[in-house]
Amino acid sequence: MKSLKDILYSVSIKKVFGSTDVSVEDICFDSRKAKPGSVFIAVKGTAVDGHRFIAQCINNGVTSVICEEVPSEIVAGVTYVEVENSAKSLGIIAANFFDRPSEKLKLVGITGTNGKTTIATLLFQLFRELGYKAGLLSTVQNHINEQIIPATHTTPDPIAINSLLNEMVDSGCDFCFMEISSHAVAQYRIEGLQFSGGVFSNLTHDHLDFHLTFDAYLKAKKAFFDGLDRNAFALTNIDDKNGKVMLQNTKAHQKTYGIKNNADFKAKIIENHFSGLLLNIENEEVWFKMVGSFNAYNLLAVYAVALLLEQDREKVLTILSSLGGAEGRFDHFISPAGIIGIVDYAHTPDAVQNVLSTVQDIRKGTEQVVTIIGCGGDRDKAKRPVMAQVACDWSDKVILTSDNPRSEAAVDIIHEMEAGVSPTNKKKTISISDRKEAIRTACHLAKPGDIIVLAGKGHEKYQEINGVKIPFDDKQILTEILNLLS
Repeated sequence: MKSLKDILYSVSIKKVFGSTDVSVEDICFDSRKAKPGSVFIAVKGTAVDGHRFIAQCINNGVTSVICEEVPSEIVAGVTYVEVENSAKSLGIIAANFFDRPSEKLKLVGITGTNGKTTIATLLFQLFRELGYKAGLLSTVQNHINEQIIPATHTTPDPIAINSLLNEMVDSGCDFCFMEISSHAVAQYRIEGLQFSGGVFSNLTHDHLDFHLTFDAYLKAKKAFFDGLDRNAFALTNIDDKNGKVMLQNTKAHQKTYGIKNNADFKAKIIENHFSGLLLNIENEEVWFKMVGSFNAYNLLAVYAVALLLEQDREKVLTILSSLGGAEGRFDHFISPAGIIGIVDYAHTPDAVQNVLSTVQDIRKGTEQVVTIIGCGGDRDKAKRPVMAQVACDWSDKVILTSDNPRSEAAVDIIHEMEAGVSPTNKKKTISISDRKEAIRTACHLAKPGDIIVLAGKGHEKYQEINGVKIPFDDKQILTEILNLLS
């Protein structure tokens, strides 16, 4: 049993009303979970302010409240702790409550617009194959060794993060590999964590609905590196124009990886096929199962992290050459009729271009590329016309369709995408709001040898429409229709 005083260690406190020598059974920032013995942290969220629910929590038996604004009416027997920043305090309190689990294993964070999931997943798979116990916190799913825990966010809330890290420590994990989203940094979800290293993959247009400007988005990513201490490493993609920016204020050991520029960890693409990649990594040629130049960067980043974590070079390359990658990331197959299907989570202009440029690099030139693409509702609208434009520039036929429309009408989103289609590209573009019908149409348009790229949802097994998640699996549907037509 911990005391309130224990879990307030390192929190920036302005004032305390009442005693901190009280027992704490759990912590929460969701008023619906508050009960006797809970500490309620009132956080000002983007949609809801937790301060509105302080009285309700006290009625439910809470006797300890952390807040930025103390209520005008003080309830006898309740301890109020006024802090500078509730969201930041939540991360520190969560770490203290679970005995600072990030300090008991090596935690590596991966951030960037594209590649986070693949790099984190490959690192987890690699270190498991190297014989270590390890954990994974990712967009697709969370792992504690063999145990799979469903993921709801790219980066969970601070209580969930520290609870999972604590379980990893209890399970004997030596390492944890974790995706770091820009939202998580901006909302202080990683506050209180100690990282052994950080990785930057790249930075392109995304999440401007939340950050409003590209500069704010960049600063959120950079803040993660600014927070690394001198015992950690900061590994950056030097080929990305923002790669050096990430290192500007970090105290960590600075390391770089790249294909085009001089770097601490260097690779060269020798061959690129649908069957895999042949890379020269630091003067050794290795064949990998993964496809595309973007995966060359991902593999190089994983290799670099492994060496920075003092692993054997030959073992790392041998194991990496046999690994697949994350579900829904350039997930490709060939139908009985010889049509190639590719399912990818690409949902930014740059990610779409990465996938389609990879297809162009590999294709023989006679096949047609049919791309099915949509944009999510209630998200960054500025990228919608750009994504349609990129799809058209790199494809022979494009079907604009729905993604996760959420609260928006799918046809309205498609209309905004259509604005990016140039007059010369209109003849190769079709708009079909029903995603399954769009997939079916693409399958009918494709001939043996053609390539269908289904972008946007990747690993997701649902389509979110008006607050309801309807079962929908891109790869399953594409496979079934192609098999029926074969």
